[in-house]
Amino acid sequence: MADANVQPQLATPRRVIFLGPPGAGKGTQAERLAQLLGLPRISTGDMLRDAVTADTAVGRAAAPYLLRGELVPDDVLLEMIRERIAQPDASRGYILDGFPRTLPQAEGLEKLTAGTADAVVFNMEVPRDELLRRLSGRGRDDDKAAAVARRLAEYDERTKPLIDFYHGRARYHHIDGFRQQDVVARELKELVEADRL
Repeated sequence: MADANVQPQLATPRRVIFLGPPGAGKGTQAERLAQLLGLPRISTGDMLRDAVTADTAVGRAAAPYLLRGELVPDDVLLEMIRERIAQPDASRGYILDGFPRTLPQAEGLEKLTAGTADAVVFNMEVPRDELLRRLSGRGRDDDKAAAVARRLAEYDERTKPLIDFYHGRARYHHIDGFRQQDVVARELKELVEADRL
C-alpha cells in the first residue's frame, strides 16, 4: 500500500501557473497544490505586501500602485520572480499564484524560463457577482468597492488575453472555481494524477 505522505516525484522541473480574476480562489488552491506536489507557492501579491511592510526598494516602488488597486509595473515583478525562482527550493519547479497577469509578463516569464512547453496552466473562473461578493467581504484597503471594480476591469482588459497566449503553448485546464474548495481541490488533484505533473 502506498504511503499517503509520499509526494509525487517530478521527472523534470515543472511550472504551474494559476490564472483567474481576483477573488477566484487562486491562492487557496495554489497553496493546496503546492503542498501536494512539494513545490513552493510563489505569490507576487504576498511578496509585494511583505516588501511594503519591510520598506524595501521594491516595496516603496510598489506601494502607490497597491494603494490605488492598480497593477505593479512589469519590470518590478519580473525582477522579483527572476530572483525567487533562482532559489534552491524552486529547482524542481514552483507554483505561480497571481503571475503573470499581462502579456508582457507572460512573455518576460517565457524568456526567463526558456519557453512555456513545460508549463501547466489552471484558469480559475467564477461568475462576476460572486467575485464582487467575495472581494467586498475581504476588508483589505485595496478591496474597497471602487478598487474592486478597477481590479476586475483591469483583469478583463489585461489578463484575459493570457488565456489565448497559453492555449497551445502549455497544458491548459479550465477550472470552475464557483464550487466548494474541497471539490475544486479534488479536481486539481485528479488532473495532477492524470497528467503526472
